[in-house]
Amino acid sequence: MHQSKIDVLINELQKLSAALERIAGPGEAVNDWARAECFVWAPATRHLQPVEKPNRIELALITGVDHVRDILFDNTLRFAEGYPANNVLLWGARGMGKSSLVKAVHAQVARNTGAGLKLVEVHREDIATLPALMEILKVAPMPVIVFCDDLSFDHDDTSYKSLKAVLDGGVEGRPANVVLYATSNRRHLLPRNMMENEQSTAINPSEAVEEKVSLSDRFGLWLGFHKCSQDDYLAMVDGYARYYDLPVERETLHADALEWATTRGARSGRVAWQFIQDLAGRLRRSLRDPA
Repeated sequence: MHQSKIDVLINELQKLSAALERIAGPGEAVNDWARAECFVWAPATRHLQPVEKPNRIELALITGVDHVRDILFDNTLRFAEGYPANNVLLWGARGMGKSSLVKAVHAQVARNTGAGLKLVEVHREDIATLPALMEILKVAPMPVIVFCDDLSFDHDDTSYKSLKAVLDGGVEGRPANVVLYATSNRRHLLPRNMMENEQSTAINPSEAVEEKVSLSDRFGLWLGFHKCSQDDYLAMVDGYARYYDLPVERETLHADALEWATTRGARSGRVAWQFIQDLAGRLRRSLRDPA
């Protein structure tokens, strides 16, 4: 009888424990850096989700932006080798390869250095959780690029303050093993009215950064991307066609590529890639990386 009461008590305790676990939700995930080169930040579980097959292209295929490509590569290489490097804002025209360049440079530098360089993407809506991510990354045993694509803020959005705190460093400072790379279609991430509001609410407005406070100022490097010329566009098409060995005469390739750009009303790296996808499909050719 005594043993029976103990069994009942144990059973009830197990039910209580299970109920508490359900209420508490899933526990914090264990982050495994060895799983991949690229990760996506999942703040709900404080988990770095591994991306085993990143969506990226070879650095050699990114043309028409040679100057900014070389600057970003050099900054990333220094960072991976343990030397000082800047946070970077890549801004400008849509479809000119800003995010593609970040991912391609990361892959190339990781291969060149063997330093275990990682890329962690943070979605725009998760910017407010950057301080929590920094707590995890500062103890990572390798250099980490934190990447936010298509970054901008609306007039009633206050999450930019979390980004500003990370960029400024605060008391603790930005972790030495972390840099932030962001892309945006506009040079100033904050709308004008937000910048004016920051200046007007400063303790001493005369000490505001120049005349208007700009979040962009916290990035050490600004890399501008501008609309490409027809020659640059065709060079991009040629590069893709050559890399994937598409059997098309150059004159025909250019004529079709220009017609494609006309129907899209724009010339850019994105439009060039979309044309190549259409062309490869019509030719029944694969766009897998050559062996």
